[in-house]
Amino acid sequence: MITRLASEARATQLAQLHGWQAVAGRDAIQRHFVFADFNEAFGFMTRVAIKAQEMDHHPQWFNVYNRVEITLSTHEADGLTGRDIELARFIDSIAPALLSV
Repeated sequence: MITRLASEARATQLAQLHGWQAVAGRDAIQRHFVFADFNEAFGFMTRVAIKAQEMDHHPQWFNVYNRVEITLSTHEADGLTGRDIELARFIDSIAPALLSV
């Protein structure tokens, strides 16, 4: 069974992530990205999709042209878990910090 992160673990884990913010009114984290164009945004989304499929953990996201917004939360736990942190770390590793807005 997947369990939500306790408040202390959550604070520690979130402090290690770049650009991720808590979502108001929801136990989730979110980050926004801006790329040079649609091709860069779509390529980024493709890499995230492959990792998400490997993890069987799929993000909620929104894309318009060169902008991508990703929200992470684990449905089975009704909140933030280690799986979300793992996927966020992967996303951070493939997205240069300059792209976050």
